[in-house]
Amino acid sequence: MNRRNGRVAFLITILVIFVFAAPIGPMPGFFIGGHATPVPAEWPDTSKLDEISLKLPGTIPRVVIIWLVKVDGTLFVVGSKSSGWVQRIGDRGPVEMRMQGNTYALDAVAVTQNLEQVITAYQDKYRPNYPDIVAGFPSLEDAQGQFGVYRLMSRRQ
Repeated sequence: MNRRNGRVAFLITILVIFVFAAPIGPMPGFFIGGHATPVPAEWPDTSKLDEISLKLPGTIPRVVIIWLVKVDGTLFVVGSKSSGWVQRIGDRGPVEMRMQGNTYALDAVAVTQNLEQVITAYQDKYRPNYPDIVAGFPSLEDAQGQFGVYRLMSRRQ
């Protein structure tokens, strides 16, 4: 009986570790999963895709679930400058993105100019399903310096 209890306790411990290590909602995790996939020449349509997982490197990696928008064939993510994942990236950082079961090795590159098109696309995409959240977004002028906007692109060699 003790051996059985030990196995059950071990399985429960593994389950608890997995639950706390995987990203759930706004809580970051450590594992991204998915299938390593080469970056496509052209990204698929993301208009019906609400969330992606983004993994940031570090001694303890961090995986967050965030929104994504595609503008002129380029993928962008936006986050508060005070959030941990934005601080980890800085101006440029290597990331892994999981989108629809595929995981891509990318660089997240800060964008600081001509943000209006990206922010407008972001608001237009998410307003229908998340009107209260989008209504709370500051105007582009009010948001200066408060948010990080990142272009997701193939890693530089």
